[in-house]
Amino acid sequence: MLEEQKKKLKAIFSNKQGENSKRKVENLVVFIILLIITVIIINSVWSADKKENKNLQNTTDKILAKENMQEPQVEQTTSTDLEEKLKNILQKIEGVGKVEVLLTYSQSSQTMAMYNEDNTKSDTEETDTSGGNRKISETTNKKEVIYQEIDGEKVPVTQSIIKPKIEGAIITASRSK
Repeated sequence: MLEEQKKKLKAIFSNKQGENSKRKVENLVVFIILLIITVIIINSVWSADKKENKNLQNTTDKILAKENMQEPQVEQTTSTDLEEKLKNILQKIEGVGKVEVLLTYSQSSQTMAMYNEDNTKSDTEETDTSGGNRKISETTNKKEVIYQEIDGEKVPVTQSIIKPKIEGAIITASRSK
């Protein structure tokens, strides 16, 4: 196929056909110029779209960063809150009257603070004059709690809150009348 294209191009550029050949060459040159102009225009349009998308993305990132800097809303639920919610749900079932709920937990909730960690490790190998070798390995770990100041009071920044696991539930219910 490539050979065929070469032959066609050679036939176009050969001077055997005279005026008709010159016309074909002129048409080919005009076509190539139009093709180059089209590629340049398409490239400029696409690059402008990319710049607009990049600016929009940067703005969105800044907005998200500002939103994320707000204080996280932590839902504080106690065991009695969960018992009340379960009791209310069960009482809505048709045919169920008075309901009592008791939940037991395997552990209490845990709050995990955020830390700045700095770990360094250095290895030293020494050789003394009598030919003895000594390797010294030193590791330093530094871990500090991150605090934020709210109304003049330092409060640890919370990474996560691990809620307790429910180990069991006792539910009693009577029939409605």
